Amino acid sequence: MAPRTNDQQSPAPHAADSHDLIRVHGARENNLKDVSIDLPKRRLTVFTGVSGSGKSSLVFSTIAAESQRLINETYSAFVQGFMPTQARPDVDVLDGLTTAIIVDQQRMGSDPRSTVGTATDANAMLRILFSRLGTPHIGPPGAFAFNVPSVKASGAITVERGDKKAVKATFSRTGGMCTRCEGRGTVSDIDLTQLYDDSKSIAEGAFTIPGWKSDSWWTVRTYAESGFLDPDKPIAEFTEKEMRDFLYREPTKVKVEGANLTFEGLIPKIQKSFLSKDRESMQPHIREFVDRAVTFTTCRECDGTRLTEGARSSKIKKTSIADACAMEIRDLAEWVRALDEPSVAPLLAALQQTLDSFVEIGLGYLALDRPSGTLSGGEAQRVKMIRHLGSSLTDVTYVFDEPTIGLHPHDIQRMNDLLLRLRDKGNTVLVVEHKPEAIAIADHVVDLGPGAGTAGGAVCFEGTLEGLRASDTVTGRHLDDRAALKNEVRKPTGALEIRGATSHNLRDVDVDIPLGVLTVVTGVAGSGKSSLVHGSIPAGEGVISIDQSPIRGSRRSNPATYTGLLDPIRKAFAKANGVKPALFSANSEGACPTCNGAGVIFVDLGMMAGVSSPCEDCEGKRFQASVLDYHLGGRDISEVLAMSVAEAEEFFGRGEASVPAAHKILRRLADVGLGYVSLGQPLTTLSGGERQRLKLATHMGDKGGVYVLDEPTTGLHLADVEQLLGLLDRLVDSGKSVIVIEHHQAVMAHADWIIDLGPGAGHDGGTVVFEGTPSDLVAARSTLTGEHLAAYVGE
Repeated sequence: MAPRTNDQQSPAPHAADSHDLIRVHGARENNLKDVSIDLPKRRLTVFTGVSGSGKSSLVFSTIAAESQRLINETYSAFVQGFMPTQARPDVDVLDGLTTAIIVDQQRMGSDPRSTVGTATDANAMLRILFSRLGTPHIGPPGAFAFNVPSVKASGAITVERGDKKAVKATFSRTGGMCTRCEGRGTVSDIDLTQLYDDSKSIAEGAFTIPGWKSDSWWTVRTYAESGFLDPDKPIAEFTEKEMRDFLYREPTKVKVEGANLTFEGLIPKIQKSFLSKDRESMQPHIREFVDRAVTFTTCRECDGTRLTEGARSSKIKKTSIADACAMEIRDLAEWVRALDEPSVAPLLAALQQTLDSFVEIGLGYLALDRPSGTLSGGEAQRVKMIRHLGSSLTDVTYVFDEPTIGLHPHDIQRMNDLLLRLRDKGNTVLVVEHKPEAIAIADHVVDLGPGAGTAGGAVCFEGTLEGLRASDTVTGRHLDDRAALKNEVRKPTGALEIRGATSHNLRDVDVDIPLGVLTVVTGVAGSGKSSLVHGSIPAGEGVISIDQSPIRGSRRSNPATYTGLLDPIRKAFAKANGVKPALFSANSEGACPTCNGAGVIFVDLGMMAGVSSPCEDCEGKRFQASVLDYHLGGRDISEVLAMSVAEAEEFFGRGEASVPAAHKILRRLADVGLGYVSLGQPLTTLSGGERQRLKLATHMGDKGGVYVLDEPTTGLHLADVEQLLGLLDRLVDSGKSVIVIEHHQAVMAHADWIIDLGPGAGHDGGTVVFEGTPSDLVAARSTLTGEHLAAYVGE
C-alpha cells in the first residue's frame, strides 16, 4: 500500500471559505431606520437595547423571517399551499443567510390534550416501548395514546376493481383515550341552577344565561315554540321526556314563525357557545358566568391519567405508562437507563437522550403529563431547545429570544454553556437579551436604540463587550448597574396567612405574606413559587393578579382599544361635534367602506405571500373621509390615534381637548414606561415586555389592595428596571400590597421582605428556606438565592 503524502504548503483560500458574514443592508421592518450591519457567522452575537428599540424587528422579523421564507420557496407550489405564507421583509439586501431555527418565547399550545410529552415526542417513544415490552400486551402504540379513541365498525364496502363487488368488512382500532373525559383528564360539570330558574316557565323568563333575553327569537323563542316543550309550564314540572329533550336533545330542525331554526338540548348548546371558547378571550360578565356555572373535576374513571384501564394495566417492571408520565423526568431517565432490552436498544437510546436533555437544560423537575399550556414562557422556550441539543446539524443559525427568562441566577450559567456548545459545533447563534450575565459571553454585541419606538431603530454600537462598556450608549452606561440594599424597610400593616399549601410540589407550606410592603417570592425555577402565589392566594375580592399569559388580539386591536382608552375619546369627539360615538370607531360606523377599517387592502395570492397595500380611499387612516372632518382640539380621530402616549397625555390633559378619564389611563401607560408607543399601534407588533407592561397599566385602575406580579422585569432593559422599581414603590406608598415572583437581583435587593423557596426544583423544592429582609438573606448566605444576591450587591 502506497504511503500517504501531505502537501505542507498552505494553498490559497478557497472561494467557499470567504462567506463568513451575514450581511444586512437597508432594513426597514417596523421601526428600523435603514439599518445596515454585518454579522459574523459561527459566532455568538447578542443584540441589546431598550425594550422597543428594534431588536426583534432586526433578528426575528428580518433575518430569521427571510431565511424561513427562502427555505419554504424550495418546496413545490402544491406543498407551499399548505404552509403559512410569508412576505419578504422590508430590506434591500440580505446576503449569506443560513437555515434559521427559531426558539422563541411563544407559549406552547394550550390545547387540553397537549402535554410536555406530546410536545417533545417523548410520549411517542414511550408508547412504542410499552407496545413492545408491556405485559399484558394490549395492542400497537395507539393503544397507549390518550389522543386516540377506540373505534369499531362493520358493514359492506364496494371494491371497484374489475367487477364491482360488495364485500363485508369489519374494522377496529384500539385507542388509549379514556371514554369519560375524552383524554383530557378532567371533566366539566354544569350547575343547572345557574342556567335557569326551574320555578318559572320559559315564557316567564326562566333562563339566567347572559344574553338570553325572554324575547330573543334565536334562543329562547326556539325553545318556547319548538313543539317539544310546553312554554307555559314551570321547568320543575316537566315530564321525564320533556326534561330529556330540554337538556340533551340532538340538533333538530324546527320552524319558528316561518323561519328554519335548529333546536338543540341546553347542555350541548352551552358547551358549544361558551365552553368551546378560550376563557381569557371572553367578556368579563361571560367569564364570571362560566366560572359560576362550570366546575372542572378530575375524571373518576381514569383518575386524571387520561388513559383507558387497558392502557394502565400493561406494565414494564411494575410501572405503567401513566406512572412513567407522572414521574419527574430526572427519575424517569433513571428508570429508562435501568431497562436492558437489546430488541429495542435504538429506541431506548433515543428516549434516554431526550430525557437527559431535559435534565441538562434544567427541566428535570417537570413531568411528561404536565399540560404544555401551564409552562411559563421561559420553560416553553427551553422545552423547544431540547430537540436541538443533540442535533448533528452544523452551519445553522439558531435564534433565541431572551433564553434566560424565568431562570434563577444559579441556572443562567447552565444556559450560557448550552449556547456556547451550539456555537462551538459550528453554528451561528443570535440572541436577543437584557441580562448582563448572558451579554458577558458574547463574541459580538449589537446595541440598538438610542430610544424605543420611533426614537429607536438604529445601530448605536457593534463590537466587543469591552467596547460596549466603554461606549456612551444607554446599555453601555447601565451594564454595571447594581441596585443597593435598602437601609430601612417598610413595616407590614398585616399579613396574608397561607396554611397547609400542597398545590403541585408544595410540602404543606405555612407562610405569612406581609401586607402593605413590597414582598418578593424567589427561588430556582420549579421550586414552587407560582404554586404558592397563584395556587394559594385566594383570587377573590381585592387581589389583582397579572401573569405572563399572552394578550390576545387581532391586528385591529391596539393600546387604545385594549385599555378602554378609546371609549372616553370617542365620547368626547361625539359630544364636541354633536354626532354618535360609533362614528369614531374603525370597527363600526366610521370605518372606511373600501378596507372595512383595516387601513390596508389584502390580496391573497394562494401559495405566494399575500400582498398588502395602503387603502387608496382613506390613505391608511381607516376612517371615512366625512368622519375626519370632525375635530377635537384641532385634531381628527386618525391624528389622535397616531399620537404617542406621551403626546396624547399632554393633549388630553389640558385645554379644550381635556378628557380626565382618558388622561388618567394615559398617565398609567406613561408610568409603566410606554410613553413612546402610539395609541393606534397594532398589539401584534408589540414586544413581549411591552405587552406585559400594557397589561399592568390596564390593571392599575382596578379596585384592589393586593397586586400579584409574575416576573414583571421580563423583556425590560437594565435602564427600565429602575423605572419599574419606582412604579412598585409608588404602588406600595399609595397603600397597596405588592407581591412579586422574580429572579432579578435588583428587585430582590429593593424588596422589603423576601420569601425564598427551595432548596431545589420539583420534589427537591416546595419548602420555604428563608423568610426575612434582603439584608438578612445576604448576611446569612444560607440559600442559593442568598449567595447570588450577596455577589450581586458586592458583599
